[in-house]
Amino acid sequence: MIKYFYRSLRTAGLEEAESFKRGTWVYVEAPTVADLARLSEKFNLDPGILDDSLDEDEVPRLEKQEGVTYVFLRFAYQKPSGEVDTSPVLVIFGGEYVITISQVHLPALDFLKRGRVPFATTQRAKLVLLIFSHISDDYDRYINLTSRKLKSVRTRLRGHSITNQDLIDFVTIEDELNEFLSSLQPNNATLRRLMAGKHVPLYEEDQDLVEDLMLSNGQSIEASQANLRSISNIRDAYSAIASNNLNRTLTILTIATILISVPSLAMGVYSLNIPLPAQHSTDTFWVIMAINVTLMSVVLYIARKKRVI
Repeated sequence: MIKYFYRSLRTAGLEEAESFKRGTWVYVEAPTVADLARLSEKFNLDPGILDDSLDEDEVPRLEKQEGVTYVFLRFAYQKPSGEVDTSPVLVIFGGEYVITISQVHLPALDFLKRGRVPFATTQRAKLVLLIFSHISDDYDRYINLTSRKLKSVRTRLRGHSITNQDLIDFVTIEDELNEFLSSLQPNNATLRRLMAGKHVPLYEEDQDLVEDLMLSNGQSIEASQANLRSISNIRDAYSAIASNNLNRTLTILTIATILISVPSLAMGVYSLNIPLPAQHSTDTFWVIMAINVTLMSVVLYIARKKRVI
């Protein structure tokens, strides 16, 4: 799907055009091989780089060929299933256009359509930086959601109400954070190269925006790493608690076995079909019970004194 969007400084909002004209943002979503071939021919683009945009595992990078700048970044998005993933986007900066190519819907399009941020597609460098800014904001939003999930789990951990589902969620969250890190770190390296101004002409205001983006990305990287450390600490704490509870359970069962064994021994001896001391006395039963209670009390006293129970 190929769409053309245009907005000048005099235009009220972002408009969808029927065809390309100077200063247009060419938005390409889920392109076919035929779409990429048409773009390559129309704008004289490198077909090999365009084909790379179809690779779901494409890493962020920056290239410039024949006066055209190709910037690969990865952006975060939420799947219909609710799972958060990242996908590559290719931003092409030419003399008269900006082209974005992505396999899935680019959230920055909806962000710019709302018109809350003043921009014009004719200001190509600013448009590119606004797209990058929204990508960075999305990372921050998803990382903050992850932080809130972890705080909720920590609260349940204090009450010893953590469940196996929480541990399963940890695996999902950890995968998401690792995916974010593998995207944010090369994203930051690409922005650092962009800051030099050799690939995209930047004004002083644009350079400030790139610096803010690098700072925001750096904070997102630190937040992701902090969340990963929190997950590791929570998992270790839960393992320690589970191990301690298991040891206490085994200890209690062991003591219960001892307490049951003491009277069973005496009862077993006097149930033998052989002559035994005082077997005909009516007080023998109470003597045996008193001895059993005494022995059981001694076992419980020693267990409490040793803080076993």
